[in-house]
Amino acid sequence: MNYFTRLFASSIFIWASLVHAAEWPSQPIKIVLPYPPGGASDVTARLIGGHLSQAWGQPVVIENRPGANGTIANLAVAKSPADGYTLLMANLGPNGINHAVYSKLPYDTVRDFQPIVLTTLVPLVVVTAADSPVQSLRDFVVTAKRPNTKLSFGSAGNGSGSHLAGELLFSALGASMLHIPYKGDAPAIMDVMSRQIAAALPTALAATPHVQSGKLRALAVTSRTRLPSMADVPTVEEALGLAGFEAVSWGGFMAPAATPKHIILKINAEVNRALTTPDIADKLRAQGAQIAGGTPEAFGAFIHAELAKWKAVAMQAKIKLE
Repeated sequence: MNYFTRLFASSIFIWASLVHAAEWPSQPIKIVLPYPPGGASDVTARLIGGHLSQAWGQPVVIENRPGANGTIANLAVAKSPADGYTLLMANLGPNGINHAVYSKLPYDTVRDFQPIVLTTLVPLVVVTAADSPVQSLRDFVVTAKRPNTKLSFGSAGNGSGSHLAGELLFSALGASMLHIPYKGDAPAIMDVMSRQIAAALPTALAATPHVQSGKLRALAVTSRTRLPSMADVPTVEEALGLAGFEAVSWGGFMAPAATPKHIILKINAEVNRALTTPDIADKLRAQGAQIAGGTPEAFGAFIHAELAKWKAVAMQAKIKLE
């Protein structure tokens, strides 16, 4: 094949790719979530889905498929055609922690999916009862380290983000804590307010109304920067000097592994535009979310780092689920 033949063939290939990119999407797009309606992931998917629908002139359908700690939704997307019409709203639990706490999963976050874009980071908040004598995170740690003292902390469930975040925090501080699992943030918060347990680590979305109403005291946020909605609450690093400490929930879009790159890039570009839209950004921040965005490669690197971090935490805390 001579130079001009190769050049012609390359031009045809580039032209065909551009045509395919321009044609997609030509039918409705489905975003599958591993959680029921109403939570932070659902709100994020619906806000961005609405933007995508308007930008592309195609319906974007949100399909909530909760159950089995995210396995149902992840498996459904992994087995879908790799054509860009079925997307996964990936999350910390199913795509960062499950691989660390389950010995066998029917899906693999790295093998079965292609990252598109990280959308949001959602910090957790270390909370105690408003009438607790503990005034700061440092006070809490000092109390937890006293001889013959065993304070308890609640989480959204065994193997949840708040469970492992608590283990990461308290093990780094050398404080022995009793973990109490609940079915979600709400019942854990209720038991903190009634002082049945000493503390919990709910998401900022779940904690903020109770902090603002004066029923909970926020001791620290688990992100690297303070939350605008809780500007007077320090980060864990500020409160205790734990350099670089971060334990956040997160969300982002992924697609089946063989999805063509031009489709991945088209979705990435439009989601990034959505995240900079003031109306969408303001609504996400109102939930306590921090806007992320970025490239598919950056999201892929983030996922690899999360998998490694939570695997180490689960091993140290001896957390295994069947």
